[in-house]
Amino acid sequence: MTLLIKNIKELLQVRDTNVTIVKGEDMKVLPILKNAYLLIEHDTIVEFGPMEECLNIEADQTIDATGKVVLPTWCDSHTHIVYAGDRTQEFVDRINGLSYEDIANRGGGILNSAEQLQNTSEDELYNQASKRLTEVIKLGTGAIEIKSGYGLTVEAELKMLRVIKRLKHDFPIPVKPTLLAAHAIPKAYKGNKKAFIDIVVNELIPKAAEAHLAEYIDVFCEKGYFDLEDTQRILEAAKAHRLIPKIHVNQFNAFGGVALGVEYDALSVDHLEELNPEDISALQGSNTMPVALPSCSYFLSIPYTPGRAIIDAGLPLALATDYNPGSTPSGNMNFVVSSACIKMKLTPEEAINAATINGAYAMGLSNRYGSICRGKKANIIITKAIPGYYHLPYAFGNNLIETVIINGDVF
Repeated sequence: MTLLIKNIKELLQVRDTNVTIVKGEDMKVLPILKNAYLLIEHDTIVEFGPMEECLNIEADQTIDATGKVVLPTWCDSHTHIVYAGDRTQEFVDRINGLSYEDIANRGGGILNSAEQLQNTSEDELYNQASKRLTEVIKLGTGAIEIKSGYGLTVEAELKMLRVIKRLKHDFPIPVKPTLLAAHAIPKAYKGNKKAFIDIVVNELIPKAAEAHLAEYIDVFCEKGYFDLEDTQRILEAAKAHRLIPKIHVNQFNAFGGVALGVEYDALSVDHLEELNPEDISALQGSNTMPVALPSCSYFLSIPYTPGRAIIDAGLPLALATDYNPGSTPSGNMNFVVSSACIKMKLTPEEAINAATINGAYAMGLSNRYGSICRGKKANIIITKAIPGYYHLPYAFGNNLIETVIINGDVF
């Protein structure tokens, strides 16, 4: 089957060579073709160019994109969409003056989600997560990472990972599984964190690796949760099982987690709402992608990742949703791109680069996803008729997506 998209007003993220990461000043450049066509064969982009070059091209299916913008699907490299129920009451509690830490200290937060998940069957957990995944694909997400972390027992964590594996099998987009082995300290181990980490290191990581349920390892490296020593111990154990680090750092405090991630060649370090010059220095010259999660900052009313400082230091930056029940109950990457422009002062070009190529890099996928390039997978967004691509972040409250194509097929 061949699919021809013609009369494209603006074709974004066009790359003649397979660019897999964009850094610093280069993030300001978003290659565009106007009045263009795009040809897809089976699940692959095979050709593109100006309309005058496609007069004799025949295809099994043709889509007229007059007045519309076409771009690669969003690549969401940080989500927690496998969870049970919701935490609506905590949302109201925060409005009434309680902080994220206050809620956690009285048994809410991650511990609340863990209790709900432990009491939810694997099939029901899958059903809830599959609805969320369907929704975010329709919103333009064409590649996604999903973490465990709301189990907090060996069996419940493995249950989450099995659900992620089912999603990976049943859905047409790439799904990258992450074992968030240390997300919080369970109630049963309050005051005995070392015993819980012993279980993570000696039971959970080996069992997840033996069953091939995870590709990445994650730790919530934060004050009140897991310190540098804890994180290092878990990363060492994961390294023995060839799990690649993608770690939570600097959400509320900056105390060396970024440098530790770089030391262990983390694919990404995520959150970074608090950042100091030492963190930026640690990232320079590394292969580690900084990832910002502006929806989380919006929902919790905490600082936004200083993306402007990161990019101006010559570094790359990726954007992701952090979709989870407690701090970001949304998987809308369109809002993420808008909020990065509005609150983090990224240009539209930088934000789109961060949400496509660099998001794919943060999942180890940018050789096949994240740009319009011959030979890459045909995961494509077609917008409604809009004035131009600046309208995507500008009209932040509107759903401007008309069609999502996954592997060459309309989803």
